[in-house]
Amino acid sequence: MSSSNNNSNNLVVTKASAALNQMKYEVAQELGISIPQDGYQGNMTSYENGSIGGYITKRLVTLAEQQLAGQFK
Repeated sequence: MSSSNNNSNNLVVTKASAALNQMKYEVAQELGISIPQDGYQGNMTSYENGSIGGYITKRLVTLAEQQLAGQFK
């Protein structure tokens, strides 16, 4: 998620980049997937990358739902 890769996704909140990157490593560790130290994920399988992305999405949706539930109590 650094600016040096070819990622075309634009963050709405640019300051969230470090937190999202940390979440990526946490999720990968929970799934038993090791991300290379240099950050290059090109040698990882689509299944591995998709699993990490899917779990990140689940977490972000859960966080958003919790925040919304707190607003409408």
